[in-house]
Amino acid sequence: MSRARIESLLASFPKVIPTNTQHTSIETADVRYVYQPLEDLYILLITNKGSNILQDIETLHLFARVVGDMCRSADQREILKNAFDLLEAFDEIVSLGYREPLNLMQVRNVLEMESHEEKIQEIIARNKEAEAKEELKRRAKQLEMQRREQQRRAAAGGPSGGSYLGGGVTGYSPVPTRYDSPVTPIRSGMKLGSKKTKQSELLDALGTEALLSEDMSVPASPSAPSAPEPIAQKDSRGSLPTVHPEGVHVIIRESINLELAREGGLNSMELKGDMNLHISDASLARVKLALAEPPMNFGPELQFKQHPNVGKFAANRERVIALKDPSRSFPVGQALAVLKWRYSGKDETFVPLSINCWPTPSNDGTCDVNIEYELEHEGVILHDVVISIPLPAGSYPTVSSHTGDWALNPSIHALDWTVGRVDSDERSGTLEFSVGGDDPGAFFPVKVSFVGQGSMAGIHLTSVTKVESGEDVVFSEDASVNIDGQYSVV
Repeated sequence: MSRARIESLLASFPKVIPTNTQHTSIETADVRYVYQPLEDLYILLITNKGSNILQDIETLHLFARVVGDMCRSADQREILKNAFDLLEAFDEIVSLGYREPLNLMQVRNVLEMESHEEKIQEIIARNKEAEAKEELKRRAKQLEMQRREQQRRAAAGGPSGGSYLGGGVTGYSPVPTRYDSPVTPIRSGMKLGSKKTKQSELLDALGTEALLSEDMSVPASPSAPSAPEPIAQKDSRGSLPTVHPEGVHVIIRESINLELAREGGLNSMELKGDMNLHISDASLARVKLALAEPPMNFGPELQFKQHPNVGKFAANRERVIALKDPSRSFPVGQALAVLKWRYSGKDETFVPLSINCWPTPSNDGTCDVNIEYELEHEGVILHDVVISIPLPAGSYPTVSSHTGDWALNPSIHALDWTVGRVDSDERSGTLEFSVGGDDPGAFFPVKVSFVGQGSMAGIHLTSVTKVESGEDVVFSEDASVNIDGQYSVV
C-alpha cells in the first residue's frame, strides 16, 4: 500500500468506531480494523477481510503485551520515547505482512541480540580516550618539571629560564625526551619507604625511561637484565592471527569475567559466548552446521540459546544449527547471531590462566615478590598477556629474573609483566623482584589482560553441509576470547 492509502485508513478509523459496544473489530468495504483500547490510546491492526480474525486478535494481544513490557505506561509521551524500540519489536512479530510464530519471551531474546562489531568499536573508542588522557597527564607532569627546574636554576643564579627553555619566559619549548637529574642518586634510592620523595615523583612522571637512565638504575651486570621499553598498546584483537573468510564464515566470540582468591580457589566466573554466521555466497544460503562435542564437560550449567528461527538441540543427538523451516535460507551478506551460551559458577578447573603471587617481607623493610602464571586450559592460546602487579607507594622494583618483558606503569604505579604468547608448549613463566615495603596486601589486586585464540566452552564446527544434497561445504571459523570486566587476583 502507498503511504497516502495508509494515512487515509488511519484517518478513517476514529470515524467508524461504534459507541456503546464491546466489539473490537470493524469491517469496511475493503479492510478489517482489529483494535484494543490502551488507556487513552488505541492499538490498531489493519488487515484484509480474508485474514483469520482469531490470528489477528492473537497478534494484536501480543502487540499490547510488548507495549506493556517495554513502556512504563501507555501514555503518548512514553510511547513516543520508546517508539524506535517498539518499531523493532513490531517488525519481529510481523514480517512482510505475515505473522511470525513468536511469543513475548522470544521477542525479548531477539531484541537483546548484541553486535560484536559495535562492541569492538566501543572498546577501541574507550582505549583511544584513555590513551589521550594518559598522554595529557604525562605532558602536564613534564611541563611542571620544566617549570620547577627553571625556578630552581633561577634561585641558584644559573642560566635564565629563557636560555633553558629556548622560548623565553612567555612559553615552553618542546618537551625533552629525557631528563637527567642534576643530583646523582645512590643505589639505595631504588628502595624507598612509604613516604613519597622528590625522586619517586620524578620516576612517576618519567616511568620506565627514567629507570633505564644511566644515573638512576642499578649498575648493569650480566646477571641483572635491564627493563625493556614499554610495549605499545594494540587494538582489541591484538596479535591474533587473521582468518581468511570462506563463503560460509563463522565468528565465535567469548568474554570472561573472573575473580581468583590470593590464597587459591575461585571466587566467581562468568563466561558468555555467541556464534555469528556470515554467508557471502548466495548458493550456500541453505546449509546446516554441525557442532563438535565440547572437550570440557561444563554440564547443565552451560546454557544455550538459539535464534528463534533456528531449531533447538535435540537431546542425545548430534548438535546441529539449522533453520526450523528447511525451505528458507540464511541471510546473505550480513552476520546473523545463531547461537549464544553462558556459564556461571565457581569450578576452578575451567580457569584458563592461574596466577600465584607470593610476597615475602624481609627484615630490611623490603619485600621479595615471586609471581608465576600457568596455562590451565589447553583449548585456547593466549596472546598479549599482561599481568599488572601494584607496587607500594613511593617504591620501585629491582627485577632479578623474569619470563617475557616488564615495564613500569606510572599512571597506576604498577609493574606490567608482558608475555607475547602462552600455549601448551610454553605454558608457564615466573617473575621475581624486590621492592620497598613490608605489607603483602599492597601487591593486590593483581590484574590480568589477554586475548585468546579458541573457545573456552569448546564450541566449534565439525562440518557444514547443504540441506538438499548433504554435500560438504568449505567453511572458515574465527574463535576468540576476551576479558569482559575483570580478570584479577584479590
